[in-house]
Amino acid sequence: MKKMLDMISEEMQTAFEAAGYGEAQAGSRLGRVTVSNRPDLCEYQCNGAMAGAKKFKKAPIMIANEVAEKLRGSKVFSQAEAVAPGFLNLKLSEEFLRDYLREMRRAEKFGLEEPAKPRKIVIDYGGANVAKPLHVGHLRSAVIGESIKRICRYAGHEVIGDAHLGDWGLQMGLVIMGLKERQPDLVYFDDSYVGEYPAEPPFTLADLGEIYPEASKKSKEDPEYKAQAMEATYKMQNGARGYRALWKHIMNVSLPDLKKIYGSLNVEFDLWKGESDVHDLIPEMVQDMKDGGYAYISEGALVVDVKEETDTKEVPPCMILKSDGASLYNTSDLATILERMRLYHPDQIIYLTDKRQDLYFDQVFRCARKTKLVEPETELKWIGFGTVNGKDGKPFKTRDGGVMRLETLIQDTKEEMLRKIKEGREMSEEEAAAVADIVAISALLYGDLSNQASKDYIFDMDRFTSFEGDTGPYILYTIVRIKSILAKYVQQGGSLDDEELVLQAATGQAQKQMMMQLAGFNAMMESASEETAPHRVCAFIYDLANAFNHFYHETQILSEEDESQKKSLIALLILTRDVLETCIHVLGFEAPEKM
Repeated sequence: MKKMLDMISEEMQTAFEAAGYGEAQAGSRLGRVTVSNRPDLCEYQCNGAMAGAKKFKKAPIMIANEVAEKLRGSKVFSQAEAVAPGFLNLKLSEEFLRDYLREMRRAEKFGLEEPAKPRKIVIDYGGANVAKPLHVGHLRSAVIGESIKRICRYAGHEVIGDAHLGDWGLQMGLVIMGLKERQPDLVYFDDSYVGEYPAEPPFTLADLGEIYPEASKKSKEDPEYKAQAMEATYKMQNGARGYRALWKHIMNVSLPDLKKIYGSLNVEFDLWKGESDVHDLIPEMVQDMKDGGYAYISEGALVVDVKEETDTKEVPPCMILKSDGASLYNTSDLATILERMRLYHPDQIIYLTDKRQDLYFDQVFRCARKTKLVEPETELKWIGFGTVNGKDGKPFKTRDGGVMRLETLIQDTKEEMLRKIKEGREMSEEEAAAVADIVAISALLYGDLSNQASKDYIFDMDRFTSFEGDTGPYILYTIVRIKSILAKYVQQGGSLDDEELVLQAATGQAQKQMMMQLAGFNAMMESASEETAPHRVCAFIYDLANAFNHFYHETQILSEEDESQKKSLIALLILTRDVLETCIHVLGFEAPEKM
């Protein structure tokens, strides 16, 4: 179904044309309507008379008065008033709004139109390094990417989410070296061994949590040790049996833990591919780049020029292979693009990383286009996100100054949420813990997603876990309040499946404001998908939650004596609940039955 603002603008455009100020004469449509920036005066406004004054050589107030006259008796507007110097102040007809929401209730996805050309989209939004614990820096990529995946799917596109693991780099060599120091006699380090390797790994997840940090620290202090780790990485990548066997063990131990932590945030990848999956594609890709005349040797390294005539700053060549023949992140990412095009033929590939990687992705995307790894119409999109900071405005740290593990942040939030849930609420310990877990995830996800992705934000535990203000718990509390009213209605003998639950026209301003907010769902979801902007969904549900709570405090619902009016209010609550739950689902969290 059409977006409500479009329908309103069409009605206004018809009035301009009826008054003799049509599109053909004006050269542009004058009937565009916007939400009023003075809600104390009107609900919507149109400034077309101001825009048309010069073209028609007439005072804008005269044009506005003529158009307002044509809107008398309009089924869309209950009021259209011309005010100096030429604005049109508009109020929506309660009956038109009622009919629009009735249609929303009947329509699939509340009337959200399917895209004319659905896209196949691959989203690269994990980026975790195997063998290293997830830290707070991994939060944004995971939750923003997951939400964009869900929003685009809801909008009608085919979306594939890929974790794109770092499973082939130096950290593997560091773990192997760290393990060799601890257990030098392991059969994996015996180059003459030809038998089967043990099925059980020679380390635990806890061991990995110690081995990597120790080895990483040592490599920064000892150049020779780092060289040995690089050599171990090279041997692993090039098929040394023992090192490949250790690599498999590392993967088997690390992956279940990664999946558990991502899963606790409701982050679900369709693919768990990594850099290792494209290792064998690199020689072919490099040869094609050479044969096509794109790649050449510069100071011993193989590079592809990606600068363009329109560049206003220096864009260095994209390095494909280092002087020793080793590949880089660039090489792996380009080979991954090649694989994705071959396997999935996507219309768009979206990447989520720290916003400081803008030059890197500019180089990689230019190189992919120049070397024809993608079709000309394939869109490569990079979304750079800001950092999660502490109250001091610096990147979020633990109390002792270290990088906080993501698992620790999640647990801390759950504990704080449990403390608040137990205050003044009669719940068993088990029930309180279950509710706290759900609400804590809403606090984390909403706290992140309500910010525009490119901006840094301050992680404030007190504010994020508050039941008041622009927070996840506040949104959930609103949904639970609606569920509670509906449950009481059923207890009183009502049925939520009653065909007589039919929306009536708003009887008060608070109800009308809530209904107008609901009517904006389609436009919001469409723009959130097109702009890959979860924060738009957050802003919408916060405004809707505020509108509902204002309406709730002003309205008798279950005690309404007029039965048809009561059923109308219940119908409105059902629609509000369903829209809110749809929105939080695309953000990646859910609401409990009670709080």
